[in-house]
Amino acid sequence: MAMSGPPSGRRGRKNAPMADINVTPLVDVMLVLLIIFMVTAPLLVTGVPVNLPETRAKGLDQDAKPTIVSIDRDGAIFVDEAEISQSDLPDRLAEIVSANAGKPEAPQIFLRADTALDYGRVMRVMGELNRAGLNKVALVSSAAEDGAVSDGSE
Repeated sequence: MAMSGPPSGRRGRKNAPMADINVTPLVDVMLVLLIIFMVTAPLLVTGVPVNLPETRAKGLDQDAKPTIVSIDRDGAIFVDEAEISQSDLPDRLAEIVSANAGKPEAPQIFLRADTALDYGRVMRVMGELNRAGLNKVALVSSAAEDGAVSDGSE
């Protein structure tokens, strides 16, 4: 009757080191990381949730990070994801202008507005931008999927 040796392949030593690789901790760590990334990935989408109008316009080329002014469905105003009131908007825009005073080019502003808003509400915010001296304003829209632009009557 043949007797099998220890798992290490050495004969004669009772406490020989095990040469097998235990992958269970590696798999555990990888599964935990997978779950963490699956939970946090949707949270990494930045911005205020705004239903943007669709257009066939091309995207803008830009060098510096723009300031994003958003107006949501309820009319709340956000500057770079921080909600501000209509009365605080001029002060916040003045801060943006003073922060970019030494730069040769005016700061770029992206204006995002929900399609459910009335035109006057958007124009009031654009008027405040103009009054603060921020004239490089781009209106943000989403790209039309099939090339057709909806008229908003659906």
